Amino acid sequence: MKNVVIGFLGTQMDMGKKRRWRPTLSLVSHDHFKVDRLEILYDMRFNRLAKQVKREIEEKSPDTDVLLQQLDLNDPWDFQEVYGKLFDFARSYGFDDERERYHVHLTTGTHVAQICWFLLTESRHVPARLIQTGPPGPEDDTPKFDVIDLDLSRYNALQQRFDQLSREYSDQLKGGIETRNPQYNDLIDRVELVASNSDEPILLLGETGTGKTELAERIHSLKLDRRRIKGRLVHVNCATLNGPDAMATLFGQRRSYLGTAGTERSGLLREADGGVLFLDDVDELNSNMQSVLLHAIETGRFYPLGSDHEISSRFHLIAGANRDLRSLAASGQFRQDLLARLNTWNFTLPALRRRTEDIEANLLHELDRCERDLGTNVGFNSDAREMYLSFAKDPSTPWPGNFRDFSGSIRRLCTLAPRGRITRTMVSSEIDALRVDWQSAHANDDYKLVADVLGDAVTDVDPFDLVQLAEVIRTCRNSSSLSAAGRVLFAVSRGKRRTQNDADRLRKYLGKFGLEWGAI
Repeated sequence: MKNVVIGFLGTQMDMGKKRRWRPTLSLVSHDHFKVDRLEILYDMRFNRLAKQVKREIEEKSPDTDVLLQQLDLNDPWDFQEVYGKLFDFARSYGFDDERERYHVHLTTGTHVAQICWFLLTESRHVPARLIQTGPPGPEDDTPKFDVIDLDLSRYNALQQRFDQLSREYSDQLKGGIETRNPQYNDLIDRVELVASNSDEPILLLGETGTGKTELAERIHSLKLDRRRIKGRLVHVNCATLNGPDAMATLFGQRRSYLGTAGTERSGLLREADGGVLFLDDVDELNSNMQSVLLHAIETGRFYPLGSDHEISSRFHLIAGANRDLRSLAASGQFRQDLLARLNTWNFTLPALRRRTEDIEANLLHELDRCERDLGTNVGFNSDAREMYLSFAKDPSTPWPGNFRDFSGSIRRLCTLAPRGRITRTMVSSEIDALRVDWQSAHANDDYKLVADVLGDAVTDVDPFDLVQLAEVIRTCRNSSSLSAAGRVLFAVSRGKRRTQNDADRLRKYLGKFGLEWGAI
């Protein structure tokens, strides 16, 4: 098998000004190790030195094939840039380990490059052994040549450095808030891996107020840090893209379209070029806008209004949705092909009521933010704090607006706190106000839901039946069939019956209101 060596050009040591030993040239000085091909990675700024070293190696070892591989680095001490470019180099190299034996020369290049080489070989992205060379000893004229043992325990400090870097990125995605919920922490760890290594769309799902917008902003910051993008975050509220100006807002508009000066618009897709496009509430897009947007997402090209020429915009895509897109797609309200394009990576953010372990940490975060905004120190009296946390963590506390409700509640308490102290009386009044507000909103949601199905006939439904019917409709819309919905709705009583025809029971209940499964 042929021996192939890959390594960086030594921009200082390979010049040979201060010492006779030159590491890249010394690779062909060992009788026990024949170099059949030597590939030297170099920056264009050192093109002359690279060509000089190539000539000298060819003169010293005519049988060695020397290839110069240009690899420009803006900052050779930047972990993300060096690792990213070496990773791309490895991915496009085309290793043939059945015919060639590969080696990576660690002596040249920065310490950052050495660490990155180690990680790439340890993970087998580069199927190679590591070799280290050194100058001859005082009593020996032969340069040193060693094969490095890839026992990870011997390089634990290197692994710890990258583990620490990964933790810092996860903390960045969590906004610096110490979280203890295992489900949320696992989700953030996966988001960090995807955002750092993939350019594919990311779909953020979850109830309103669960933090999708904040997470999208933090993903954008992480991608900037990892040099995956250079542009800004463009936030698009899809719920507003249904009016007459929707197309111009998204795709831009030429002056010739209306013929009036000052009507030119670049469009939000153009502004996202090189950055991140965040489609918030993507489930609110109408069918026409979904179709046009799909083409722009897939090709990166689109026509501004009034233009005969396509323009291009390349961006990373994040989409957010409050509703279940699969259910919407099944009912024809959302395009299946658009969902498939958005759904490469999807993450469902848990509701606040599912993250009671994190409520105390978020309480401290909100207090700090209020102090900065209000310019005064604010805190809870001990009994008031205990009362509020007990309410906030109670399983019966719904938090329908999730962190929006929670943040608004803390802000009200801080703003109204006399002399910066939140008392038990204030907490009691805030809790009462939240409960009244939630109850009123829930009743209104029930009425809207039933009215959406029954129309004007909703006025003939008793308030008692209204609550029950609304829950039945919700369950039906979240179920795949009449039988599945019946199993959920009659989960307790069905075990006491000799026959369990849940679908028939549910069909008869809906019939009382003149409804059928298809109508829901």
